[in-house]
Amino acid sequence: MLKVLVPTLMLFPTIWLLPSKWLWSATTAHSLLIAFISLTWLAWASETGWSTSNMYLATDPLSTPLLVLTCWLLPLMILASQNHVYPEPVSRQRLYITLLTSLQTFLIMAFGATEIIMFYIMFEATLIPTLIIITRWGNQTERLNAGTYFLFYTLAGSLPLLVALLILQQTTGTLSILILQYSQPLTLNSWGHSIWWAGCLIAFLVKMPLYGVHLWLPKAHVEAPVAGSMVLAAVLLKLGGYGMMRMMVMLDPLSKELAYPFIVLALWGILMTGSICLRQTDLKSLIAYSSVSHMGLVAGGILIQTPWGFTGAIILMIAHGLVSSALFCLANTAYERTHSRTMVLARGLQVIFPLTAVWWFIANLANLALPPLPNLMGELMIITTLFSWSPWTVMLTGLGTLITAAYSLYLFLMTQRGPAPTHIKGLTPFHTREHLLMMLHLLPVILLVLNPELVWGWCH
Repeated sequence: MLKVLVPTLMLFPTIWLLPSKWLWSATTAHSLLIAFISLTWLAWASETGWSTSNMYLATDPLSTPLLVLTCWLLPLMILASQNHVYPEPVSRQRLYITLLTSLQTFLIMAFGATEIIMFYIMFEATLIPTLIIITRWGNQTERLNAGTYFLFYTLAGSLPLLVALLILQQTTGTLSILILQYSQPLTLNSWGHSIWWAGCLIAFLVKMPLYGVHLWLPKAHVEAPVAGSMVLAAVLLKLGGYGMMRMMVMLDPLSKELAYPFIVLALWGILMTGSICLRQTDLKSLIAYSSVSHMGLVAGGILIQTPWGFTGAIILMIAHGLVSSALFCLANTAYERTHSRTMVLARGLQVIFPLTAVWWFIANLANLALPPLPNLMGELMIITTLFSWSPWTVMLTGLGTLITAAYSLYLFLMTQRGPAPTHIKGLTPFHTREHLLMMLHLLPVILLVLNPELVWGWCH
């Protein structure tokens, strides 16, 4: 664990002490090195399920893929932000990269934590850098509003969780995930226990986000700069799913009855957000709503609490993290050139940038779950689990997949196909940096087809 955490912490002095001309290249190289070191976690040697470096930080098959995804994302965020932060004063550039690095530090400690209270503190700490990135480097005047939504939704959801964790500590005497799985199952039968159950999960459902408490997400995504959108879509939403998986182990007897409304909301959300995507004019908003739709499926898979549901959820979380982040990068490259996120104003780009149209095509196909890709594997496992839980769900999930395919095609056709408008002339060509960025996003998704076992979670 420390072999990744210490180099990440050493990025802070590097950022502030480097000469300004080396700032971007050195931090990118340093963070890429950390990302490659983190891949060693995937070579799983432990028999017990946990591979521990000390009492407080450990990895197991559930957290490992998410940790690697976190480390993989930092160099990509630095690469993506280069163009729009570069004109600013050097001290602001340094601050920007510092915020991204602090996010990575908090996330590694959140996913690696064995104490639930440490996980909670890091879960909350990620809020601060994200909020600063959205409100300071956001694109439009609405960014303060988006930051307020983001802050208050997350805080209102997670305060009950803190109380629930303190009650759990009082009851069981420990909050270590390693010990809790061997402790006596809780006897939950009263009305108060039901409120405690809700308190444990609502924070994570807001973070996922569940349909109904999702309004902060499109706002935050649309206003955030590209790195903010990438880290939100790829890792911060996954904190919700990861936290739910960790907590569901203890909530058992009550989940059978109390999970119904949440599963219903999640499934209904797949349809509703998909339908919203079909009539979006704003590029980033469409990708943000598609995230809500996919995470609804993940929430459903986790709440049903079967091994298949958990496996499908974690595969879909990893695949969605990479693909969604790639789509936000593409949306940003288009925005940097045309200075508009309205799809009608920037269409027909295939004629001008043919290679970028290939990236758009691959990312869209991955988003709508093309057969060999891990997105489909995750979705199919969750849909199968839901079907065995109740055959009626197949209507909702099937319709959801259909709508996903429809809006993905709509997105591709609107941005890439058709005649290029007359006002789009003399756009700057795409840089190698941007092609490299897309390749580093989409190559892992394609390579996971060859060995999906890396992201299966517990179900070996």
